[in-house]
This record gives sequence, C-alpha cells and structure tokens, in this order.
Amino acid sequence: MATTVAASSRRLERQFRNMFEKAAKADGITGEVLLQNLESRLDNVVFRMGIAPTRAAARQLVGHKHITVDGQVVNIPSFAVKPGMVIAVREKSKSLEVVEAALAGFNHSKYPWIEWDDQTKSGKFLHKPERADIPENIKEQLIVELYSKN
Repeated sequence: MATTVAASSRRLERQFRNMFEKAAKADGITGEVLLQNLESRLDNVVFRMGIAPTRAAARQLVGHKHITVDGQVVNIPSFAVKPGMVIAVREKSKSLEVVEAALAGFNHSKYPWIEWDDQTKSGKFLHKPERADIPENIKEQLIVELYSKN
C-alpha cells in the first residue's frame, strides 16, 4: 500500500511540475498563469460550475464519462478547457443524485468566467479567470519560489 501511495504522489508531483514549467514559459506572471491553468482544468471547471460538490467528485464524474466538452465525452480530468468551450452533463447523467444535489441552490453567478444554463445543465467557459476572481487564498509566489530553486 505504501508503495502505491508513493508512486501516486510522485506522479502528481511530476504533473504539477509540468504545469509549473508550462506556466513559467508562458507570457505573464508565472504564479498567476499557473493558477489560471489549474482553474482551466476540466475537473476544476466542472466543480466551479456546481455540477459536483467537491473537486474529487468532479474528477470522478469526468473519469466516469458523465461530462461532455463541446458535445464530445471527455474523461480526462486534466483536459485543458479553452475559452468558448461548452461543458455539459451528459443527457443520461442529468438525473444522477450527486449532480442534482450539487446543482440545487448553487450560485452560478459566483464566477465571472463561467456562464451557466440551468435548462440544459451546461456552461460556457468564457475566459481564463483573473487572479482577483480566484477565491482561494493561495500564495502562488511561494510555489514559484519553491519550483524555481530546482
């Protein structure tokens, strides 16, 4: 069991380092670009749209093929959502208890980079969020300092 956890941890660390290196090469402030790229992941967009109650649940919905992007099923949680893409709950998955419970009473106007249509249970990713729009209290400069050392 411990070796499985260690291997999983190394894989996640490698994925995060790759995301950091991609952000470092991009135009803009590295920490902000990193956060924007993380916010643009499909599992996170599903969470932000209120389709799932947690990021882990969003990751599972994506992995179990309950989510479409521009009408096509995508089951890769790290899929990079681009501005203008429409993320939706598959027709046969709209009645899932976890989806209905998560959407009930969710404030969809909370995030200015997402547009939600309650009738179709779909949303449009309008643009990458500005740093000020990301509600988490993350000190991205510390992440940049840590990963810049290596």
